[in-house]
Amino acid sequence: MSNENMNMELDWNSTIEKESEFELLPEGTYDFTVESMERGRFAGSEKMSACPQANLTLIVHDGDLQGKIFDTLYLHSKAEWRLSQFFTAIGQKKKGEPLQPNWNLVPGSTGKLELTINEYEKNGEKRKNNRVSRYIPKENKTFTPGQF
Repeated sequence: MSNENMNMELDWNSTIEKESEFELLPEGTYDFTVESMERGRFAGSEKMSACPQANLTLIVHDGDLQGKIFDTLYLHSKAEWRLSQFFTAIGQKKKGEPLQPNWNLVPGSTGKLELTINEYEKNGEKRKNNRVSRYIPKENKTFTPGQF
């Protein structure tokens, strides 16, 4: 990561120019590319104990429509199904076979996903954002002689 992209403190005389990159996309199926992945730690909740987490930044696209969304993968047995779904979508895992993920190959990986619109309330204000409802398994293309 270059120094230009790092988070930094602004002072009272700093020039500001960056605007929000958030744009709500319609629900549907999209191709995606993993722009980046950061390793983090989930502190735990009533439903799940503390565990490592992978914070993903995804570029989703469908023709001229493109946007950036965020998703989190939890490295916990309760969320193992989601890890399998993600790694099957990017082609690292084959259905029915165990996998020890290669996390270094995640950035730049591509696949398909299904987006939904999540509605929530924050500080008394109703808001919406996109949420990955599921990752779609990558189709294994097979060659059949004489067929195109």
